[in-house]
Amino acid sequence: MYQLLRKILFWFDAEEVHYFSMNMLAFFCKFSFLKNILKKQFSPVGQNLSRQIFGLNFSNPVGLAAGFDKNAKYLNELEALGFGFVETGTVTPLAQDGNPKPRLFRLPKDKALINRMGFNNDGVKKVAERIRKFKQLNRHSNLIIGGNIGKNKVTPNENAWKDYEICFNELHDVVDYFVVNVSSPNTPGLRDLQQKDSLQKILTHLQNINKTKNIQRPLLLKISPDLSQLELDDIIDLAMEINLDGLVAANTTISRNHLITPENEINKMGAGGLSGKPLNEKSNEMTHYIHSRTKIPIISSGGIFTASDSNEKFQRGASLVQVWTGFIYEGPGIVKKILAANP
Repeated sequence: MYQLLRKILFWFDAEEVHYFSMNMLAFFCKFSFLKNILKKQFSPVGQNLSRQIFGLNFSNPVGLAAGFDKNAKYLNELEALGFGFVETGTVTPLAQDGNPKPRLFRLPKDKALINRMGFNNDGVKKVAERIRKFKQLNRHSNLIIGGNIGKNKVTPNENAWKDYEICFNELHDVVDYFVVNVSSPNTPGLRDLQQKDSLQKILTHLQNINKTKNIQRPLLLKISPDLSQLELDDIIDLAMEINLDGLVAANTTISRNHLITPENEINKMGAGGLSGKPLNEKSNEMTHYIHSRTKIPIISSGGIFTASDSNEKFQRGASLVQVWTGFIYEGPGIVKKILAANP
């Protein structure tokens, strides 16, 4: 059924379809009986899939990566679809529009997407308020909510630590864990913050703030699949040195290698981060390598469409997995399908 619907939806602009689909889902979920039907249809049942990772109890190990629900508008609906956790954001201190449209493109032949969204979001205060309201209205919810934080485009890199501090403090009382995003290719200069000295300043500062809080939130770092071996080793060494709680591997790639989509079509789409099936093997390799060097928990993301895809990531050392592009191509039943094999 979804495959037929997907063909129709793919006739229209990708970003407009995203919001249309989620707003329709939100409308249905306003009615409790319809939401319960959705939960029965799409939530995993009959198996114990809970996992205890960085001190948090995840009802199941399949989450939704940052970038899908940037503004925490659809937590109620995503929980109904069976996700064990949802990562909101990337959130910045001030609201920003992101890059000019169109900025989201499909590559159906490759089961991939290219995006250059540019951290479009409503600003950290509004996002924090939405998460707070969700938790107040759903006190018995088991959904784990992550806060993916970044810097505003206009903030120079030397002051980036201040933006991360603002987001960390504003979201601290409402999210369950944090992910520092310095690896998106769609904010000019952001990836330069992956250099060891810059990273150490940001992460150490956030950890020091964390220690002053009554509750300390797990702090993770999302890394790029385009890192050199030396850069990846530096990040792993730093993660162990400062006792980082986890790594997310990986963000989107700027590579366009080995794609089926004709080069002229790709060139028309322009710059942006590539996600989906082409990222699967690179994500697996990074997950395996990080796991071979450290026992820091890994959230593996990139190219997950099936139970086989997710199970391979668990075998490579992932503690949790995240989907995004796979959700677009496989539809609302993706979590149930993945978990049917009970990783």
